[in-house]
Amino acid sequence: MLKVTTIETPELGDRSYLVHDGTEGLVVDPQRDIERVLKAAADAGVRIAAVAETHMHNDYVTGGLALARKAGAEYLVSADDEVRFERAPVADGDEVKVGSFTVKVVATPGHTENHVSFVVSDGGEPFAAFTGGSLLYGTVGRPDLVSPELTEQLARSQHRSAHRLGELPGDVELYPTHGFGSFCSASQDDSVGSSTIGRERKDNIAFQIEDEDRFIESLLAALAPYPSYYAHMGEANLAGPEAGDLPPVTSVDSGELRRRLERGEWVIDLRSRRAFATKHLRGEAGFELSSSFVTYLGWIVPWNTPITLVGETQEDVRKAQRDLSLIGFDAIAGAAVGAVESLAAGAGTCGYRVATFADLAGAMKDGDRPQVVDVRRRDEWVEGHIAGSQNIPIHEVADRVSEVPATGPVWVHCAGGFRASIAASLLDRAGKEVVMIDDSFDNAKESGLELTR
Repeated sequence: MLKVTTIETPELGDRSYLVHDGTEGLVVDPQRDIERVLKAAADAGVRIAAVAETHMHNDYVTGGLALARKAGAEYLVSADDEVRFERAPVADGDEVKVGSFTVKVVATPGHTENHVSFVVSDGGEPFAAFTGGSLLYGTVGRPDLVSPELTEQLARSQHRSAHRLGELPGDVELYPTHGFGSFCSASQDDSVGSSTIGRERKDNIAFQIEDEDRFIESLLAALAPYPSYYAHMGEANLAGPEAGDLPPVTSVDSGELRRRLERGEWVIDLRSRRAFATKHLRGEAGFELSSSFVTYLGWIVPWNTPITLVGETQEDVRKAQRDLSLIGFDAIAGAAVGAVESLAAGAGTCGYRVATFADLAGAMKDGDRPQVVDVRRRDEWVEGHIAGSQNIPIHEVADRVSEVPATGPVWVHCAGGFRASIAASLLDRAGKEVVMIDDSFDNAKESGLELTR
């Protein structure tokens, strides 16, 4: 009986897998921090015999090559990918034996040109399909990450690849890499935790929209912006990245921290959004250390610009460093740990107000007409927004600071508070007077605010 161990990376919205027969195993799409995978194999008492890559990933740096080398395993990569390292090239129809089970390669272009899926058979019967960024739960991987010129062609390929996978028996378990918050997914629905080929034939948009042209129109219309750091992932993976071993981070004292702030360097405060708002060093940017931390820091801070991390504990700094290593953001120029007061050393502290949508409604009833900046994506904004608000998506805030009024408080909000906290810190860093709304947008209408589309 084959078993599948799921290794989740919620920070990026992805999953890696270990499938094994109790003796030997296959790892699919491992992340750069390969120790998690090695531990999963050790816990299961299995030898990693093969590592498989469904595609050259756009949202993270792979650990595939490093894992294969450390485990002495075959590294299965599409023969059509122009990689710069030794691998076991595979193509459509190839079969690889791993222990007692067989791994069949199925060409599934669409998310990338050379994307492949791996169908594992147990006793000659298909057992599981590892589909990477091809067929996901309820949707498919987005086709626009390679180049604008190839987007429509890849969207057509994605529809055909989904239908090809749909020919598998209905009880075959589906194990995609993306679709759990990753921007590699064409649409987001994090509520589905597992599925089968049969269920996808009923529920997936690729099967619900049979006409290819209509499918492409619907798919492309749903695509939202994706993080800018994606542009660097494909090249890093083609080069054959090393494992994400974390080197020691240089400690920065309060004096050096002050000098870096004075020079306008990126100093990243990892504390909770409310703690940051209450008091922080003037010139810092606040990126609360949460599951979305790495995505938004990698999106907003210029790629691999040296950053200094500020945290309450060494563990927080280490966690941030590890998360950033998953996308190859290794430019950690140092770290400072401790309370704000102990780190100030003449740098100066500041803070700003935290509010709710009810507070905003109250301000408007008092006759004030405060400036409201909505930092949600454009597609979220058009579905409904506060009348008179200004939409500056979170990833554009740093470049559009000049569009925000220089005087008077600016009320900043998103859908739940996390993105608003980052935006508020960026505006505060630029000298704006801000009020951060830490509240669910669902409460906006209930608070009496006028919403429009």
